[in-house]
Amino acid sequence: MNSWPTFDLLNHVPTRYVDYSNLKSIKDVNPDEIVTIKGKIVSLKNIYTKRGLKMQIGSLQDNLEKIQIVWFNQPFLVKALYPSREVALSGKVSLFSGRPALVSPEYEILTNLHGTVHTGKLVPVYPETSGITSKWIRTQIRKKFETEIGKIKEFLPKKILQASHLAGVKAAYRFVHFPKNLEEAEIGRKRLAFNELLNLHLKSEYRKTNWRKNKTTNKLEIDQSIVQDFIQSLPFELTNSQQTSVNEILEDLQKDYPMNRLLEGDVGSGKTIVAAIAAFVAFIFPKLKISLITANSIKPKAYSNIFVGTHALIHKKVEFNKVALVVIDEQHRFGVEQRAHLVKKSGTPHVLTMTATPIPRTIALTTHGDLDLSVLTEMPKGRQKVTTWVVPEQKRGGAYKWLRSLITDHHSQAFWVCPLIEQSEKESMRDIKNVTTEYQMLKGQMLNLKLGLLHGRLKAKEKQEVLENFRRGHVDILVTTPVVEVGIDIPNTTIMVIEAAERFGLAQLHQLRGRVGRGKKKSYCLLFGKPTRRLTAMTKMHSGFELAELDLKLRG
Repeated sequence: MNSWPTFDLLNHVPTRYVDYSNLKSIKDVNPDEIVTIKGKIVSLKNIYTKRGLKMQIGSLQDNLEKIQIVWFNQPFLVKALYPSREVALSGKVSLFSGRPALVSPEYEILTNLHGTVHTGKLVPVYPETSGITSKWIRTQIRKKFETEIGKIKEFLPKKILQASHLAGVKAAYRFVHFPKNLEEAEIGRKRLAFNELLNLHLKSEYRKTNWRKNKTTNKLEIDQSIVQDFIQSLPFELTNSQQTSVNEILEDLQKDYPMNRLLEGDVGSGKTIVAAIAAFVAFIFPKLKISLITANSIKPKAYSNIFVGTHALIHKKVEFNKVALVVIDEQHRFGVEQRAHLVKKSGTPHVLTMTATPIPRTIALTTHGDLDLSVLTEMPKGRQKVTTWVVPEQKRGGAYKWLRSLITDHHSQAFWVCPLIEQSEKESMRDIKNVTTEYQMLKGQMLNLKLGLLHGRLKAKEKQEVLENFRRGHVDILVTTPVVEVGIDIPNTTIMVIEAAERFGLAQLHQLRGRVGRGKKKSYCLLFGKPTRRLTAMTKMHSGFELAELDLKLRG
């Protein structure tokens, strides 16, 4: 880590600042006040507590006044802070054994070489990793800053700086790492954030420009009347945003360069039919020949026009000839290299990627700037809102009784989702119910109901058998890990129960909830956990985009 490049150090932006600028004499300090005191070490020694821990206790003097100084389990300080050594100590004034003291203060040995770095000012706190502390980072930046900052050149014209109210790049780095006040720090952060977004945008534009240099394998001539006949034959009406997305895709398919479009839509918004229309257009034949490619069957059928498959489509034994369109569902679950490999082996096809993960538009345009964007903003007619409740532990018994009654009286089915599989996870996660233990417990609670068990460690054939039994109604409650988050559509399932719901992100909770409410029956989602702000939001918000905006806000 000592070889961190200077550029990386300068762009390692603090997460917060601690104000140690309140420089005071010992005689003027007050309890609970955050101060910096400069003086000389009078004494510092190791003392063992009754529990066998080491404490470092001593005193600091400025002029004629003294104050206690205390650290815990840092025996090396006894040698570093020897008597008469001049130091600056920053921290909160506390009462220790009834007397004022600085407990675990930040310390800095005073020299005449430069001003303080860790005390006596607004001090940056950086993101830390194992073995790398904020103090180390501050020291390294101080050592290299003055010699390296001169090598950095301003790359934005003055007009842009003035119009956007941005600081110069050199000033921005100084403001971020050595601010006089929080206002300066914010000015610096704004400029560095601008640099980062500009860099992302330029990279996206570069990728987009290179993509459009390709000539498409199949430029399609589309007969709109046939497309409209196909749409009219559907047993439902497209929403306005579905129709808009279809039009955007059809326009792309007729261009000289290949389409590269992201179709974004909430859970249940109807992305699949939009992609199906695109596939229909790519192969308008009297009969569409379709092959299913999975890990168990990787031999492609040469006569097929459409291949529907998992990651097995990437397999070297699967070969294609003049692929017109590649549709990638849940693009974030498909690695960047995997997507690139699939596209590469297909020639230069049109590419449509889809995601049900709600991404705020401004972020989507930044992170996926190389893709054209279509967004489904409406739900199809008949799609019901799922009534959502947060269930605290003291109401668990009542919830079980209500669920038994609902499943029995209304012939409903339920997903019961647990975050973990077995007891071998990290100790910090031990309080989370694992799926196998939950399954056994529920068998005793849900008497006369049939339970199934599904998790990621089952073989593919076993998973398929479990899901098929559930689909046919042979199982009332499917106890599962979040493997059901995506791609399982069983209309008769009207109940989603999520254990330890506070351990899930808002986007994942919304995805799980989206597995129910697909039929005509009233549907419910029960979130077992503490009624946090995030979980309470799930009871009020049903739009994935609204939840994504809230999640962004809560994460800061």
